[in-house]
Amino acid sequence: MALRTQVRELPGARTPGRREKVVRMSVEQPLWQALTAFRLLTMAYAVARYIWAHEEYAHPLGGWIYLAVLTVWTLGTSHLVSSAARCSYRFLAADMTVALTGILLTPVLDDPARVAAGEATLPSIWTAGAVLGYAIKGGWRWAAAASCVVGISNIIERGELSKGNVHSIVLLSVACTAVGYVVEVARASERTLARALQIEAATRERERLARDIHDSVLQVLAMVQRRGAEIGGEAARLGRMAGEQEIALRTLISNGLVPGARTAPVLPESTDDEPGAAPEAEHTRAADAGTTGGSCDLRALLAPYAGARVSFAEPGTPVLLEAGAAAELAAAAGAALDNVRRHAGEDAQAWILLEDEPDAVIVTVRDDGPGIPEGRLADAEREGRLGVALSIRGRLRDLGGSAELLSVPGQGTEVELRVPKGNRGSEAKR
Repeated sequence: MALRTQVRELPGARTPGRREKVVRMSVEQPLWQALTAFRLLTMAYAVARYIWAHEEYAHPLGGWIYLAVLTVWTLGTSHLVSSAARCSYRFLAADMTVALTGILLTPVLDDPARVAAGEATLPSIWTAGAVLGYAIKGGWRWAAAASCVVGISNIIERGELSKGNVHSIVLLSVACTAVGYVVEVARASERTLARALQIEAATRERERLARDIHDSVLQVLAMVQRRGAEIGGEAARLGRMAGEQEIALRTLISNGLVPGARTAPVLPESTDDEPGAAPEAEHTRAADAGTTGGSCDLRALLAPYAGARVSFAEPGTPVLLEAGAAAELAAAAGAALDNVRRHAGEDAQAWILLEDEPDAVIVTVRDDGPGIPEGRLADAEREGRLGVALSIRGRLRDLGGSAELLSVPGQGTEVELRVPKGNRGSEAKR
């Protein structure tokens, strides 16, 4: 079954450098178009067949009048079967009336011997279009009811229930009922997919907001808590309040992403010469890069992270990425350096390696700290500490890339951030 799609940007769910694609499926529109063509073709067939055999009718003039009415009706109402909104049950009832009238007029206008021999009715297979209209509009129950009405009228037209009659009635009923059932299943699938896309969009927006909160608000609250405890007095009370708000906010952003949060860590205050502490101006420039569009040299966003304990190795030529992807990749590298600062110790050294490969851009962040104990990342996610889950892996997942973390106890940690050039619009080198 053909599906039509529409792409639009989600309001309020913008990720720098990305456009969320929402697929709107239309299972009905191709069917209405097919029904329009079916009515026109079967009308032409009924007219051509009558032209061929009109001399054999007992009252050919009546047949000409009916076929003229059928032609005018079909051509004049074609627009009414072009979509579900235009096709009403009142129209379908009128369409069925035209079909039944032709069936019941056949024994009056045709030769009785031809009717007894099983010749086709005046509207012929055009009648199936009226039943298909009910199938597409109302589903298999309406299709079954409409086909039963047509079957009864055919029995009345023949005056008996013959073998040919039964064959035609069963074929029409089964075919149209099957179409109606398929339409109902397709509509249910469409609703399920639309709901899944809404949930996915909401989840991505939640993760994006959680990343931003983790990279800014939570760290500030933790710093206020720590400094307040050091200063004492009224500042200590303010620090305790900040700690309570940090726990509440961490629980809020964790809801729906990981199991409930329990405790909040106390983060050390960062200084400009610590790993991951890029100057504020550079952070602003990285944020601006995600909204201005175009390309960006990733080296310029990673260079500010270099310092006394952070070494930065880069290619000699620009590493161009789409601006939003570059800003997100640099932010993920900054989050990895924040983890070095918090967990590897004051004397830990860190290295940033930027590689520009033909099919991907790779940023590797390595340190010489104590490493990460086995199972520690899973425990951190359960406790609501989502630095690796959201700030690093979440960002790379949204860019269509990957984040690989390798840690050996006592030998440091290495984080490899890979963004495929073909997945998120990185531009070729100029």
